[in-house]
Amino acid sequence: MQISSRIAEMKESATLAVGARAAALKAQGIDVIGFAMGEPDFDTPFAIKRAAIKALESGMTKYAPTAGDKPTREAIAKKLREENGIQCRGEDVTITVGAKHSVYMALQTMIEPGRGDEVLLPTPAWVSYRPLIELAGGICVEVPGAIENGFRVSAEQVARAITPRTIGILLNSPSNPCGIVYPESELRAIVDVIAAHPKIAIISDEIYEKLIFPEIAPGISHWSPGSDPRVADRTVTINGMSKAYAMTGWRIGYMCAPSGQGQFMREVIKLQGQMTNSIASFFLPAVVEALSPASGPEVEKMRVAFAARAKLIYRLLSDVPGFQAVQSTGAFYSFPNIEALLGRKSPGGRLLHSAQVFSEALLAEAHVAVVPGEDFGECARNHVRFSFACSEAQIEKGIARVDAFVRSLVQVEAASRS
Repeated sequence: MQISSRIAEMKESATLAVGARAAALKAQGIDVIGFAMGEPDFDTPFAIKRAAIKALESGMTKYAPTAGDKPTREAIAKKLREENGIQCRGEDVTITVGAKHSVYMALQTMIEPGRGDEVLLPTPAWVSYRPLIELAGGICVEVPGAIENGFRVSAEQVARAITPRTIGILLNSPSNPCGIVYPESELRAIVDVIAAHPKIAIISDEIYEKLIFPEIAPGISHWSPGSDPRVADRTVTINGMSKAYAMTGWRIGYMCAPSGQGQFMREVIKLQGQMTNSIASFFLPAVVEALSPASGPEVEKMRVAFAARAKLIYRLLSDVPGFQAVQSTGAFYSFPNIEALLGRKSPGGRLLHSAQVFSEALLAEAHVAVVPGEDFGECARNHVRFSFACSEAQIEKGIARVDAFVRSLVQVEAASRS
């Protein structure tokens, strides 16, 4: 059977691949500490689950409108207006099969294949952004962030990366894989640059917006580019229920695009109708419940726990020889640089010439799963990602294993490395 080159050449998700290998080892009875998956260890709050159960029991089992029913779209629009300052209506919203689905459809709707459309991507960036840009027929232009600047890119870097073929920029704050939050002033400076280029759209992935840690970075808060009236009609805001509400398995995302007379969203929904149609209808009341004020205390409880974990893992990773870590201020990721360890040999005899090999050796020999940095961008090659969406006990146990593994590495003479 024929396989298209665009699929054959596309990489699999690095995070899912590591997760699958870790799961296979666990199935063999091996005690694996997993730092690979960006999945909260908390259960979905009871009231949210109950809303879905009640809808199911009441017979809400038929098709829903492709974009979701009116009450749920209106609830999302209300949230975006009141919390994010985005002037939108329910008609400007569609509910998708996870936030990844939203990113996919936004890019597919925006990019003209074969024209050389460029999308700017500040890196390190989530592993799926580049493949989704390329799958839509676009060219991914990385704008690299330096660890010395907390992985954040500057407005000046963005301005230098713009060419006549630039049609969009994909922003993500709080960030996966870096666990950093852009200060509002820095995001506004980037938007100032984009505002001067009327043909450039913004895709703002805000899936981690509620997981921000002012306890660590006083005064830090979330700001949505779509709230700036200069770019409001060319900004696609993407969010979902997975991270802040511990609803990863529900696969519920949403996107908002209040463009002009709603043309962009109508085209997105047309595409969605040929792909997935709606999410499960009985999930829709759960979205409304999650966005209600009643869910606030549960979300805050999880946020506070993640902030404590962010402090803990930074302290522990900073004590691992050869690791250079940045304090996370949002999401639930740490992205240390391990370049100082490359070229050494593991106890099992592996020559650690890349983050990929380091991660493979760490999993095979110390039974700790992390994600290698190569697929997060060219500037991320010498990094590994830790997800601290797990208990403090697991963090302590896992980093102890990492520390022991690193201290057991053997220096290799230059001649023997070649």
